[in-house]
Amino acid sequence: MLAMPSPALTARVLSEAMPYLRAYRGKAIVVRFGGRAMEDPQLKAAFARDVALLRLVGMKPIVVHGGGWRIDELMRTMGITPTRHRGRRVTDAATLNLIEMVLDELNQELTGLVNAHGGRAVGLNGQDGRFIRARPLIDGQEVATGFVGDIAGVDVELVNLLLSRNFVPVVLPIGVGDDGTAFHLSSDQLAGAIARALGAEKLILMTNVAGITGRNGRIAYIVTASEAQSLLDDGFIPEPLTARVGAAVRAVREGVRSVHIIDGGVPSALMLEVLTADGVGTAVRSDAGPHFLEDSRAYLMG
Repeated sequence: MLAMPSPALTARVLSEAMPYLRAYRGKAIVVRFGGRAMEDPQLKAAFARDVALLRLVGMKPIVVHGGGWRIDELMRTMGITPTRHRGRRVTDAATLNLIEMVLDELNQELTGLVNAHGGRAVGLNGQDGRFIRARPLIDGQEVATGFVGDIAGVDVELVNLLLSRNFVPVVLPIGVGDDGTAFHLSSDQLAGAIARALGAEKLILMTNVAGITGRNGRIAYIVTASEAQSLLDDGFIPEPLTARVGAAVRAVREGVRSVHIIDGGVPSALMLEVLTADGVGTAVRSDAGPHFLEDSRAYLMG
């Protein structure tokens, strides 16, 4: 049986969280949810609880989820071999139908879990109100990835409406083209696009690694956008992380205050990253302004 924390410890934890609760109240926090945390039922339930709690204390979380592991699993069950080009799934019409089915199922499950913990979550598909506009993916020359798309634009009017009514938008990565064609999108890039369009306080990218590894082989807890881009350019970022680090760099350069790449396999990773000074991953900050820690301290205590 787990020992319960003492009242003194509980009081200390709550008092340490107070500056963050005050600073982030009313602020948009976009979270890309995926990886181990989405596969593990306990981690998924804990994540939903933490999202509900952030909303209940006055923050405005927006969740963008993936589901690639489940899509691949179902494809193999059906005898279909997943094919990728530069990390992106090649998607024909039949595969797109399967992807939409899986994402809808995961979206409903996650929405239900947030609601079960006292939140008011609403599932969204980019085709709802056509709020996520997409176009065919082009990589140098047009690549035959089928119904895999790039983000052409995000209209956050619907998201803002839901946030103003204290709902938690839970967004699955499907966008729509000008002719009504549906496209499967990168959840990392979509989370970044939504964060930029909202001018979010934070973008949190949950993954399966502890953070960004620097040139010294150790986790870098704080990096500037230029430092992160240099690591990308010089090949220090492993392929599974390149899209996330690229999304992080673009987000902080286009108005998001900070981006956090964290290990979703750590219990309560979201709460630790948002409500503690230490956090659990790598924070990417803008090149401009004071040092990140000095900036954060002045911001929190002001």
